[in-house]
Amino acid sequence: MKGGTPHGASADHTRREVEAEVVRHHQVIERWLSGSAGKEEFDRFAEAHAVEFTLTTADGATLDRARVLKEVEGLHGSAPGLRIAIQQVRLVASEGPLLAVAYQEWQPAATRQSTVLLRRRGTALLWLHLHETWLRPSP
Repeated sequence: MKGGTPHGASADHTRREVEAEVVRHHQVIERWLSGSAGKEEFDRFAEAHAVEFTLTTADGATLDRARVLKEVEGLHGSAPGLRIAIQQVRLVASEGPLLAVAYQEWQPAATRQSTVLLRRRGTALLWLHLHETWLRPSP
């Protein structure tokens, strides 16, 4: 590794791993908001967020883990048929157990550019911080 980013086969594996995690995470959100996910799936989603998780929303508010999870939990079934597409996933940096990942989240009414800081814990990736920026705001 040079300059905090992996190279070669290790880099390819790490890139695939973080892309799979970002996509998986948003598939759970998609199923939860559309009403097709059960409580056990939400519980696994919650466990993917570190205790110290924070979200800086596209509108500039900073929310802690408890507030994010409470708000998401309350939105179960609020968006039937919702589709979320994740594009342009890019591993920005990797240093020890920390990985910085940028990606775009496309929904019918809004598009966000996001950067997430993940922490490796065994074979799992924990979400530490997520920062969203509007590319195309919701109406």
